[in-house]
Amino acid sequence: MRHFFFLAGALGLAQLASAQTTPAPGFTTLPGSTTEYKLFRRDAAGQYTAKKLDPANDAPYASRAGKVLLVHLQYRTDRDSLLMDSRQRQPGPVPVGLPPTAPRHGSIEEAMSLLVPGDSAVFRFNADTAFAQMRQPVPPFVRRAGSGLRLTIVPKELVTMEEMQARQQAMMAEQQKMMLEQQRTAKARAAKLLVQDDATIQAYLKEHKLNLKAKKTPGGTWYVITKPGTGAQPKPGQTVGVKYRGTILATGKEFDASSRHGDTPFEFTLGQGQVIQGWDQGIAALPKGSKATLYIPSPLGYGERGAGADIPANAILSFDVELVSITGTPTPQAAAPATPAKKKAVPAKKPTVRAKKAPAKKK
Repeated sequence: MRHFFFLAGALGLAQLASAQTTPAPGFTTLPGSTTEYKLFRRDAAGQYTAKKLDPANDAPYASRAGKVLLVHLQYRTDRDSLLMDSRQRQPGPVPVGLPPTAPRHGSIEEAMSLLVPGDSAVFRFNADTAFAQMRQPVPPFVRRAGSGLRLTIVPKELVTMEEMQARQQAMMAEQQKMMLEQQRTAKARAAKLLVQDDATIQAYLKEHKLNLKAKKTPGGTWYVITKPGTGAQPKPGQTVGVKYRGTILATGKEFDASSRHGDTPFEFTLGQGQVIQGWDQGIAALPKGSKATLYIPSPLGYGERGAGADIPANAILSFDVELVSITGTPTPQAAAPATPAKKKAVPAKKPTVRAKKAPAKKK
């Protein structure tokens, strides 16, 4: 299973040892190391008081090895400029996996392992040492802010690896559930809007006396052929070249046209979802050489999102198109499953001859 735990945060600080020998004001040296820290622990009354870490006596590491500490993290410069705040990346605490074996004495892992929910600690590391371990020069803005990096850790909860995995699985399941629900509601809205847009398009066609010429694809795109073509109709998998001019049906405002691109036909593979559904449906209905106008309901166009500043949300689109080329080989169609042969009935003296019926097409 994929774990998104990380130890010591975005700057990759692990097993850092400072070069200072005298701690900065307000800091204490971590036992066995020159790493500096300030620790505040909440007492029974809920008040935070300054404490010193005591690795020999303070909450043995053996009870925490291999567990997960949920923490909030902040990186700041010596002059308190914020470099990273985990709360800005995600609202909840960050899961930090504690090593399964005892960490090196004086390391950041050891310091992390000594913290408990209710603590608030600040660790200070030498910037040169930190970035040298990452094989990077100290950024100028960090150097100008002092010689140290400060990591603030606020532990919120300590859980087992199994508990963390269960939470992650539950979270992923909930996200999947929410995604499916969003898709369901979006599909329902699109179906309702498709009916409304269809009525709007029919009213437009009737008003402009195009209703007798207009046809509708099974998927819901209306089209009016203004110049019939003499070639074959394209099939899914073939590459088509189309000249076009697109407008918003309600306003007539042009938002794009092939004339804006050197009058070069726009090419795409039919039936592969490379264009909006209205184009896949409408172009497939035209013989090569045809000129036509497509009337595309918004769910078959750019839907609720729209497209840039020129195509608003839920806009019905109109495209004047010309199918100028068809190339390539159609995608092989899956063969229909064979119908099992029926056993022949014993004929009467004179078999009755029955006319065959054409199978109904699937809609």
